[in-house]
Amino acid sequence: MTGAQPEHLRTRSDAGRAVEYPLLPEPLTVGVYDNHTHLEIADGALPLDVHEHLERAASVGVLGAVQVGTDVATSRWSADVAGREPRLLAAVALHPNEAPELEASGTLDDALAVIDELAARPRVRAIGETGLDFYRTGDEGRGAQFRSFEAHIGIAKRHGVALQIHDRDAHDEVVATLRRVGAPERTVFHCFSGGEELARIAGSEGWYLSFAGNVTFKNAENLREALRVAPRDRILVETDAPYLTPVPLRGRPNAPYLVPHTVRFMADVLVADLDEFCAQLASNTVAVYGSWHDEPVRGAEGLQGALG
Repeated sequence: MTGAQPEHLRTRSDAGRAVEYPLLPEPLTVGVYDNHTHLEIADGALPLDVHEHLERAASVGVLGAVQVGTDVATSRWSADVAGREPRLLAAVALHPNEAPELEASGTLDDALAVIDELAARPRVRAIGETGLDFYRTGDEGRGAQFRSFEAHIGIAKRHGVALQIHDRDAHDEVVATLRRVGAPERTVFHCFSGGEELARIAGSEGWYLSFAGNVTFKNAENLREALRVAPRDRILVETDAPYLTPVPLRGRPNAPYLVPHTVRFMADVLVADLDEFCAQLASNTVAVYGSWHDEPVRGAEGLQGALG
């Protein structure tokens, strides 16, 4: 099909890890959503296409997902796929680690203009993932990260959509920036990586905490402490697929259909009734992104038509 969208834009390295997708988990009785995933990345020995990912997810009680961009190409891809697949919404942004390189090449403003344009699409419901990452970027690149982050905050507020934050080794600076610039009404800490203190700050500010499979890792007691003190109406769940596959599947390819493992673990940490917890997660997710059914997809052909 002329102009058909590619099934994947990137490929994750298989070096040193198992490459088989895990078996389907026991289905959830009450459905939930994966609010952060990267289906544009091919992973595993037999990569799944978007339709296969979503069919598996639906079969275990994962009702939909937010497909997230990290640069211009993946943001366009995410917006296009969400416009054709009723089980997907999109988030678009420039990852903070992209900002220094774009600034150095003089193209950061052009890239931000594309994100602003994509944000106007009805099934783009978040600006993300954006934020600050001091793990991979040194002092020389931080100015570009701050400028990009603040621009993304402005785009989210201008379009009335949520903000998905990438925060790595930059908790204090992220909080200070949100307070100084003014956080969007619906602000999500994607793949929450702080501890109890940041969770309490986020809760007091009305921000959302999204937990991924790493909450199940043995060395992640700080995340479990954060989960315990987070307001129940501010908790979300995600995969960050294909990364951060939950225990006992750590190292294998991750996918939205594996959300039930993380949800069950979180419910156990909170000593919560599983069905009630799932209902709360679903309600929280819709409160942030709106209904997956608010805006119809373009055309009746669905994703198969989009991918040819």
